[in-house]
Amino acid sequence: MTRRVSRLTLLGRTVRKPVKKLEAFPNPHPGRDYRVILETAEFTALCPITGQPDFGTITISYVPDKLVVESKSLKLYLWSFRQEGHFHEEVVN
Repeated sequence: MTRRVSRLTLLGRTVRKPVKKLEAFPNPHPGRDYRVILETAEFTALCPITGQPDFGTITISYVPDKLVVESKSLKLYLWSFRQEGHFHEEVVN
């Protein structure tokens, strides 16, 4: 495993539950401006009023500085909202 990803605890491992932790690794090209776009149509939370599941698509677009978000940890983090009551507008702000 390379040094830049050796601190990641989720990548390459079986994870069977949501995680409230985002992991990141050092930007391999810190001198370049480039955009990372991550999109998922799997976002789910419970409506805090009705308790019914709400489904949504989340798109995250950013230009990394020193760190880059590891995508598996982001997926597990978003999964952690599945059984919680939140409005989507609340989650994305």
